[in-house]
Amino acid sequence: MPQYLLAIDQGTTSTRAIVFDAEGVPVASAQRELHQYFPRSGWVEHDPEEIWQGTLAVCREALWKSGLRAGQIAGIGIANQRETTLVWEADSGMAIHPAIVWQDRRTAQRCAELQSAGHEQRITAATGLLLDPYFSASKLAWILDNVPGARARARRGELRFGTVDSFLLWRLTGGRSHRTDAANASRTLLFDIHAQQWDEELLRLFDLPASLLPPVQDCTAEFGATPAKLFGAPIPILAMAGDQQAALFGQACFRPGMVKSTYGTGCFMIRNTGDIPVVSRNRLLTTVAYRLQGRVTYAVEGSIFVAGAALQWLRDGVQLIRHAQESESLAEQAGDSCGVYLVPAFTGLGAPYWDPQARGAIFGLTRDTGIKEIVTAGLQSVCYQSRDLLEAMQMDAATPSDKTVLRVDGGMVVNNWLVQFLADILGVAVERPRVIETTALGVAYLAALQAGIYSDVQQIARLWRNQQRFEPRMESERRTRLYAGWLNAVQRVRSQR
Repeated sequence: MPQYLLAIDQGTTSTRAIVFDAEGVPVASAQRELHQYFPRSGWVEHDPEEIWQGTLAVCREALWKSGLRAGQIAGIGIANQRETTLVWEADSGMAIHPAIVWQDRRTAQRCAELQSAGHEQRITAATGLLLDPYFSASKLAWILDNVPGARARARRGELRFGTVDSFLLWRLTGGRSHRTDAANASRTLLFDIHAQQWDEELLRLFDLPASLLPPVQDCTAEFGATPAKLFGAPIPILAMAGDQQAALFGQACFRPGMVKSTYGTGCFMIRNTGDIPVVSRNRLLTTVAYRLQGRVTYAVEGSIFVAGAALQWLRDGVQLIRHAQESESLAEQAGDSCGVYLVPAFTGLGAPYWDPQARGAIFGLTRDTGIKEIVTAGLQSVCYQSRDLLEAMQMDAATPSDKTVLRVDGGMVVNNWLVQFLADILGVAVERPRVIETTALGVAYLAALQAGIYSDVQQIARLWRNQQRFEPRMESERRTRLYAGWLNAVQRVRSQR
């Protein structure tokens, strides 16, 4: 039986493919950057063809680097940037509009109107989500309303909707499979997470034909297979999950109460709540963590829109650094008490604020402020936002624990200064695993489950390995003072609305 898995991690700023062996060890990988387009203030788009061509290219490159043939791959797992919305033609597979990225805020006014009309409570009760342009429903409605003829074509059944997982599945199977998984469906604002089905009332609210939507399956399922021409032989597609749920799985956070946080373009902290869909009292989201053999595991999640994107802005937008790796040495020089706060609300603020109108700002500048202080403030902003989320989660917990351990992953956590400051400002231990690309690892594990390589999640849990544990070293008084400065900066940004 084949013992290798091909994991696709289609993210916001890059597309990656990694070949893993049966022990979860990376064998070969390939990556391509993905361009983002900003046609108007608050708008963020991707080119669907670039997403597809980049995915195909990195899969082929990773297979070539591994020295393996397609027949030696037990299955493909797809992890994807969630909420990003695509609509394509059923006959050609061509998108009718650029992909509207999860960060996009163009539908903020429409969401505000629905909120004023009193619809948010009903939406939250069914979906576990808040009424916000972050999610897919209002993006999908916008495409149908603004692309000429799109709504009529949708009613005739000529169009298909999907998040990136569904779009890639359609392309990878040559248009034979239009499906999604429960984790991705739970991020659309259209899926009843309790009944585990599309909500007809919400479809009517957003005026969306049901024929657009893909059937919803478990995260492990027979999603289809690639035609032989793509990779030399058919490969079954055995798993799909949104990137953050995939990372939770890759971090082996299988017990209720376990928490992981992923640091990529954004930051996403998720706490496993088991088979109970916990309702947050602090504006966090209730979501599907994963669904296996029809059984749902739920989670609460906090979403930060800008994490690694802040360093990308410092590099590309204002050109203070040439490479993100420079940030660690600059922060070591500046220290953590430079008094500068960068609030990276470039596309509004996510949890727990949910303020789509907020915009970024830098506070505390003095005559001797330089590049290293501003870059350090960018790193610190990620940690301060993480504390916002962790405090909200602890307040939501039925029995708050003082023994929380945070498992972290994503490209940013190679920065030791960042992870140590994270442990310091949170006041909890932070663990960094040996494999930090846990999004790809998570869907590889899911595909391996479906392929029969693993018998259960406990077998996967035993594979998790800690690379380094960071203990908090900061005095409590100092931690409180630094965080109070952050809260003040956030309030000042929000008061500009």
